[in-house]
Amino acid sequence: SEDDPMFDFFRRFIPQPPGGGGRDREALGQGSGFIISQDGYLLTNAHVVSGADEITVKLRDKREFKAKVIGTDKRTDVALIKVEATGLPAVTMGNPDKLKVGEWVVAIGSPFGFENSVTKGIVSAKGRDLPQESLVPFIQTDAAINPGNSGGPLFNLKGEVVGINSQIYSRSGGFQGLAFSIPIDTAMKVADQIRTTGKVTRGWLGVLIQPVTKDLAETFGLAKAEGALVASVEKNSPAEKAGLEASDVITRFDNKTVVSSTDLPRIVTEV
Repeated sequence: SEDDPMFDFFRRFIPQPPGGGGRDREALGQGSGFIISQDGYLLTNAHVVSGADEITVKLRDKREFKAKVIGTDKRTDVALIKVEATGLPAVTMGNPDKLKVGEWVVAIGSPFGFENSVTKGIVSAKGRDLPQESLVPFIQTDAAINPGNSGGPLFNLKGEVVGINSQIYSRSGGFQGLAFSIPIDTAMKVADQIRTTGKVTRGWLGVLIQPVTKDLAETFGLAKAEGALVASVEKNSPAEKAGLEASDVITRFDNKTVVSSTDLPRIVTEV
């Protein structure tokens, strides 16, 4: 939550021109993105295109296109944009589930406007939870991410995109070794909904949950400290109609194992 003392250290980058913006001054922002289909669809971060009056996409071969926003999803920080072109070089998608901690990855973007910059690092953690980001199991890396990298791709060493570089943890505003990327499978599920329906819809259960600690597991007679403990149930919710009650522990949902309490919102919203 915003009350979390760590909250202010997680940063998303949209650099603005120095000196502030007056009424007659044009504000410019810069971010990164990547082509997911030859007919002109691109992925980037929602915060990269938020509030933009005009979006210009510049390719490595110096071609420039005006782009339109097909849709955005602030909850996952994913945006789908489109340029009018065909035969574009699209990326190859990878499988984030196969990523291993310690595996090498590279990030490509335009930090501080230095186009097509590549930084390297390793996967530091998977399924990382960040404040107010319960729907995204972030990939944490130590690949250098700076202003202008937002929305750019994270590649494995096979040249496959495994994530979208979204934010960093920083006390100073600059890179300090902790970068977080949206897994590409999560991003593509959002993009596919945007492309087909123009919006993102999610499942809803109607419970307030908390983690199952070791002490709670022992209290409830559970073999492991896993699952999501139901703290309360909303009135007239699907959870109430299904008979869920406070103190229930949810260990499986939609035939998927709930290891951590943060797994449940992600599983439910995909239903």
